Amino acid sequence: MKKLVITAVLVIVTLSCSESPEYKIDVLSGEHWWIGIVTHGHMAPISDGYNADLNGFLYENQAQPLLVSNAGRSIWSEEPFSVTVKNGALVFDKNQGEIILESHGSTLKEAYMGASAAYFPPTGTMPDESLFLQPQYNTWIELLYDQNQTDILNYAQSILDNGFPPGVIMIDDNWQQAYGVWEFRNERFEDPKAMINQLHDMGFKVMLWVCPFVSPDTQIYRELRDKNLLLKDETRRPKPVHWWNGQSAVLDLSNPDASDWFKARLQYLVDEFGVDGFKLDAGDPEYYIDTFSFGDVSPNEHARLFAEIGLDFPLNEYRATWKMGGQPLAQRLRDKGHSWDDLKVLVPHILTQGISGYAFTCPDMIGGGLMGSFINLEKVDQELMVRSAQTHALMPMMQFSVAPWRVLSTENLEFTKQAIQLRTEFIPVILELAKHAAKTGEPIVRYLEYEFPGYGYHTVVDQFMLGSDIVIAPVLESGQRQRQLHVPPGSWVSHEGKSYTGPSVITVEAPLNTLPYLKRSN
Repeated sequence: MKKLVITAVLVIVTLSCSESPEYKIDVLSGEHWWIGIVTHGHMAPISDGYNADLNGFLYENQAQPLLVSNAGRSIWSEEPFSVTVKNGALVFDKNQGEIILESHGSTLKEAYMGASAAYFPPTGTMPDESLFLQPQYNTWIELLYDQNQTDILNYAQSILDNGFPPGVIMIDDNWQQAYGVWEFRNERFEDPKAMINQLHDMGFKVMLWVCPFVSPDTQIYRELRDKNLLLKDETRRPKPVHWWNGQSAVLDLSNPDASDWFKARLQYLVDEFGVDGFKLDAGDPEYYIDTFSFGDVSPNEHARLFAEIGLDFPLNEYRATWKMGGQPLAQRLRDKGHSWDDLKVLVPHILTQGISGYAFTCPDMIGGGLMGSFINLEKVDQELMVRSAQTHALMPMMQFSVAPWRVLSTENLEFTKQAIQLRTEFIPVILELAKHAAKTGEPIVRYLEYEFPGYGYHTVVDQFMLGSDIVIAPVLESGQRQRQLHVPPGSWVSHEGKSYTGPSVITVEAPLNTLPYLKRSN
């Protein structure tokens, strides 16, 4: 049965699952919809032919059971759903919970803010400020699976020697003895506590990569198995799960004892070695499909339980989360390749994070974070590296992995450092917006459509707003030295110092050492 509740400012239509296996919501004239699937941001606003299924899959990044429209409407479900856009309507199928349609006003901003307040309100807190203040450095591309004390210290020293500021350094996968055995490998780390102390003295904070997997044939595996803290298969034995680095058992975080065990192991690393925080990887719901657990929870709920671990550690990072909008978690875009195509989707993806409730965003690694991208230096696109650094520079966070001084010419290295210097000028703005997001839930990075409704900006996905007063138009095409830029309503001053009045479309100069942007004029 349909329930209709009407107040002075809000219209709610709840579609009950028992009513029909399929629900249809007509798209209004001139209405456009955005869905809370981050890796589908380049498809937004979604149109006829679009399809997505969130049952047991997050499309390798953050997701929310949410849609918002520029007509002020939102759609929410507490459970995963499948949706198709067909003949001018949103058609929902395979839904585990109610589909709730609400009207909050007449704009994208009102739709998002209304949904945020109702379903994923901000907590008033934010991740560790260190993630915003300086660039982050991840050891993955330089060391891959050969994480070791000597090379990590050399990498950190090279950061300083090449004129880059210290920031958060993330020690990636394979520092540990085994998955679930969260101890430093003795043969690679002679004195990990001394290493972390030295990194601290150099000005770095230190994060360690961790995951919910447990290597079989280890003492920890046997202990966790005997305590019923691992997910099981239909025979009630620990289920081996295939993931990108092999086959492992998985912690059953629906059991509070498993959650307590994992958090205790992480806290041990903090207390014993001085570790500052954690990069919590994996946790995608597909690793929990067809498993038996302590609690009767869905694969998506298992992913959410893994994300909750990070709430105990303010210096955190996640790539895949479900229903964690408004929470003080740093949310990284999924790994991007070393390509212009992947650079182009970076902007719409981080914009989608913002209107999905994930304000504290990091746009992956500069130049790309996929394994093997920088092994053959002849294939490194130096222009792409510079433009990537510029694109990241005025986003909430900025993360390096490949050492720029290893792959760039002297001139292009200087252009990259100029991007960091530009970011330094905007750090007070970024930090203030992060604090504002923690209180209000508003995105740090915003669509032009979000800030300026009614001007046809729903199609603009190659520019972004930093708050309300800065428009950024990164160069996303190889060889491009001019940039067309949408000037929103009002008075603006460009990076060139020229004044413009919008709404208008202008062309600005964009040599390789330049990130085009506008600041609102007082």
